[in-house]
Amino acid sequence: MKDFLKYMFATVCGIVLLSTLSMFMFFFSLIGFAISGSESTKLSKHSVYRIRLEGVLQEQSDTDPMAEVFARASKREVPQQLGLDDLLRNIRLAKEDKHIDGIYLEGGSLSAGFASRDELRRALLDFKESGKFIVAYADNYTQGNYWLASVADKVCLNSHGTLSWAGLSANLTFYSRALQKLGVEMQVVKVGTFKSAVEPYILTKMSDANRLQMNVLLEDMWQVVTSQVSESRGLSVEELNRLADLNMSFQPEESLVACGLIDTLIYKQDVKQIMIGMTGSEDFKYVSHTEMLGLEDNIKSSKNKVAVIYAEGEITDNSGDGIVGTKMTKLIDKIAKNDDVKAVVLRVNSPGGSAYASEQIWHALSLLKEKKPLVVSMGDYAASGGYYISCVADSIFAEPTTLTGSIGIFGLIPSVAGLADKIGIDFDGVGTNRLSLTESNLIQKGMNPEERELMQGHVNRGYELFVSRCAAGRDMTTEQIKQIAEGRVWSGSRALQIGLVDAFGNLDDAVKAAADIAELEKYEVIDAEDAKNSFMETLMEIYGLDDSDQELVRGYKALKNMLDNNSLQARLPYGIEIK
Repeated sequence: MKDFLKYMFATVCGIVLLSTLSMFMFFFSLIGFAISGSESTKLSKHSVYRIRLEGVLQEQSDTDPMAEVFARASKREVPQQLGLDDLLRNIRLAKEDKHIDGIYLEGGSLSAGFASRDELRRALLDFKESGKFIVAYADNYTQGNYWLASVADKVCLNSHGTLSWAGLSANLTFYSRALQKLGVEMQVVKVGTFKSAVEPYILTKMSDANRLQMNVLLEDMWQVVTSQVSESRGLSVEELNRLADLNMSFQPEESLVACGLIDTLIYKQDVKQIMIGMTGSEDFKYVSHTEMLGLEDNIKSSKNKVAVIYAEGEITDNSGDGIVGTKMTKLIDKIAKNDDVKAVVLRVNSPGGSAYASEQIWHALSLLKEKKPLVVSMGDYAASGGYYISCVADSIFAEPTTLTGSIGIFGLIPSVAGLADKIGIDFDGVGTNRLSLTESNLIQKGMNPEERELMQGHVNRGYELFVSRCAAGRDMTTEQIKQIAEGRVWSGSRALQIGLVDAFGNLDDAVKAAADIAELEKYEVIDAEDAKNSFMETLMEIYGLDDSDQELVRGYKALKNMLDNNSLQARLPYGIEIK
């Protein structure tokens, strides 16, 4: 029995020791992978860049840094998310690389905003100027993906697939009757006739003002879509509208070819033969998006930097997945102090959010602007708080399909007094002063006239501040801003006409403008996040560490040195879903 226990104890100790050593070795390998990066891609002749139009298109790829490191260490495929920045880079490199004959757009369920699709579409048109081909295929085309695929030299559809072409629409869901049945009253304080984020909670249908602005928005965007498809497919805008009136989703597949929306009906397996004909080689090879990311980019380094700050998502105060005010202001301050950065581009893709955080970001940007040029590039949205943080710029670029403006503020506070009464809950309390219980009463009992007046005054002051920021930034009077404010959302094309933006253009156009203002002939474009975060800083953010964890920092730096020298990371009025 003693021998059994002795051997068992020794075995357990050995397993624990081996596991511990393996864990340390694996951790060191993770660090090594993170530091060493990935190998570059080598292309062969007759390569075709395959872009899978699926997933969610974001401003930047948002791969989890730890997941990426673990995947590389375990020799699994690195998880990728589709970033507009990566796609535009890869299309540019595909145009320049002599080994790439063309691009294959493989249809899927890509979710993307109108401005992002517009920017991607123009990059594909620029690619075609090289004389190289684009082929598109899908089992089924959504309307947005067809708009994108219409740039192709040959647009193919599955022999039994569908193509959505019925015009644009937007639907809202209203909850006021359900809330009324529950006994919950949504108390609204706002400034702006068109500030309609609150409507789903207090109405049963769209207000006249909201219906007006939505109709104008849809007409503006549909005009862009039809005019571009018209140019690519050789069909008149009138004919495209006639076809949309028929709702082509429900028409026979053959009619899609007959009317000119589609070139050919085939099965997916038949795409190979089309590629052989286009490349002139049976040995052509598809190059994936991930492989294209491994291509070396021959952009020369320069001591003069133009930093791009990405502001994507909802604006929050201290936490969240979008634009976190505290983190964004720190990044802006750091870039402002970086002497190598001569100009800054703020890329905004946000429906807004916290008015307080928007003001803090605006202030940080105004301080940065005192030191170096600041240009804004708008993506799909730059509305409400998204416009708040944009208006300070020297110049603003937008796409015709960008949603912007929405200069207004609102507050939405639920009162559960009716619900509490239904289920037998009572509230009571005491306070030292007359209005001490205001904040709890707003929810528990509902606003009285005095409390509503206090809340309205608070919102009014926020609106006046918002308007004053816009007026100063756009060199307009507050009255001029108020005439186009009232919470109204504008398309980029209308925004240019009324002075909310300066020009149409993409991120590259904004970068060139910033460099011109800074009088830079040679410069390097950098991501502001890259200028901020080392791998260790990203790890520390993930695990909630800070600079006080000196032992970990020193250990990492020592390990990195050894490896380096080893010779052997205010809100749009409503969620607009346009189909």
